[in-house]
Amino acid sequence: MSNGSVKSGRGRKKKELIKEKDLQGFKYLRDFFHLLKRFHLVKDHHNRDLHFDQYISLILLYFFNPVLTSLRGIQQVSHLNKVKKELNIKGLGLTTLSEASTVFDADLLAPVIKELADKASPLEKDPKLKVLQQSLVAVDGTLLPALPKMLWALWLDDRHRAAKLHLEFDILKAMPANVKITDGNTNEKTIIRSFLSPNKLYVIDAGYSEYTLFQDIINIKSSFVGRLRDNAIWETLEERPLTDDDKKAGVQRDQVVSLGCKSKQGDITQNVRIVEVFCKGDRSRPIKSRVSSKKTFRITDTDYTLLLVTDRIDLPAELIALIYRCRWQIELFFRWFKCILGCTHLIALSENGVTIQVYCALIASMLITLWTGCPPNKRTFEMLCFYFMGWADDEDLAWHIKKLKEAEDKKKKV
Repeated sequence: MSNGSVKSGRGRKKKELIKEKDLQGFKYLRDFFHLLKRFHLVKDHHNRDLHFDQYISLILLYFFNPVLTSLRGIQQVSHLNKVKKELNIKGLGLTTLSEASTVFDADLLAPVIKELADKASPLEKDPKLKVLQQSLVAVDGTLLPALPKMLWALWLDDRHRAAKLHLEFDILKAMPANVKITDGNTNEKTIIRSFLSPNKLYVIDAGYSEYTLFQDIINIKSSFVGRLRDNAIWETLEERPLTDDDKKAGVQRDQVVSLGCKSKQGDITQNVRIVEVFCKGDRSRPIKSRVSSKKTFRITDTDYTLLLVTDRIDLPAELIALIYRCRWQIELFFRWFKCILGCTHLIALSENGVTIQVYCALIASMLITLWTGCPPNKRTFEMLCFYFMGWADDEDLAWHIKKLKEAEDKKKKV
């Protein structure tokens, strides 16, 4: 047996024990740990070994250290002297950690998300977006695979279950603004209605194309840019002329309309604007003809036309096209969240426990943005992991952040 590895009777190789030298970089988290002190007395009891602030800290440690891959790994690391000293905890049992996900209230973390978002400054984007005078946010949902025994996570059937993350994402700050965890079958339009607040510009895809939702957004004194389904019906009231900038942006038509057929025109009471945008596809990657999950028909041609609807009559058509392209930022964030940060691996079974894990993952992402001043990406996450494992020092991390900012500055000049 090479390298002194140990195997069980069935030939399965045991995981190596986590050592103190594998865990470094606590100083970057200390300020945030101090912010969590408000939760120390939540569900307090004289027999309690683990408090809410300590549990959150352990979950954050899990996200920033790739050597931690499971709840059992978190349980093991709680026995290390360095961790016990930094988090002021005793060595924990697996049952204690498992029970914590059902004892502590996940909703208490929602204000922390808002506090971190308020600390962030808008990142430099296209200067054309400065004229909006509203917060630019995208709203969408994504599924998180769940185990069959997670009975609350209803989705396809008893064997295929999933939780759903509903997210409101601040595009200019590159940060989550609002979040909700539900079962996989929950209607996304119901959740977005609970997110609505004044003075925002909501960017939404075809799955949210509901005329009563458009009216709800207008009623709360916000605005929207959304994609209409291809079978939408409207009556054209005004054809607007296109500028050279509009044509360069792919805009083919700009019109003011009364939206919906006769039976639906009462769903949205004011006139809106439809901007048709031609999009050139990548012919090296042919698209299969199918009906998408959003019930919109896709053809094999890689070129396509977007039907964009908005109540912002005042904005140039090319800016409407640019705003909708910004919606892609939430898709990139979902990819980061699930594929890089690894939040598809759930370490809790209850809805409350999954919500705590998702909140902590979002907090980890927001901390990265606050530390670096840039949206999180794979290279930055790798550098932070090296730092927390002791492979990179303060100088290495500072050099990486400097390079990130230089790269962002170059993008602004292009």
